[in-house]
Amino acid sequence: MREFVERGEALVPFVLSFPNEDFDAFLSRLAACSRGEGIPPGFVAHSTFFLVQNGAEVVGVSNLRHQLTEKLRHEGGNIGYGVRPSVRGSGLATVLLRHTLDRARQIGLSEALLTCAKDNIASVRTILRNGGELLSEEYLESRGEVVQRYAIGLNGSPR
Repeated sequence: MREFVERGEALVPFVLSFPNEDFDAFLSRLAACSRGEGIPPGFVAHSTFFLVQNGAEVVGVSNLRHQLTEKLRHEGGNIGYGVRPSVRGSGLATVLLRHTLDRARQIGLSEALLTCAKDNIASVRTILRNGGELLSEEYLESRGEVVQRYAIGLNGSPR
């Protein structure tokens, strides 16, 4: 997380902003969220996955939202993910998203919705490599940028 902060980047996915000084408590909170427990109003049950390299180094984190609210359909989607800046460009985001899509399939989703800034070329490529189909794009005043919406079919056939 330090790398994100040092570069002035947002912590993605949002669960990285949870207090984590007590790692066991952090993991307990993530487990509760995956069961839909202790979730703030407007949020949905969500599972968090870590991509670990060399047995102990966390290089990526993804968050799978088990269902979509109207707000998430517009911005956020089912999956958010982030890869440490120092390992970007190595294909790890593609691997992380692929594994997260497998988990989405396991919980019964037939399609995953993902959103990203149009100018986030690395994320666009990651989504496309995993079968993403562009649904729409829209300028969001709240973000000051164009956000694209992608769908990825999870049942083995194209959308």
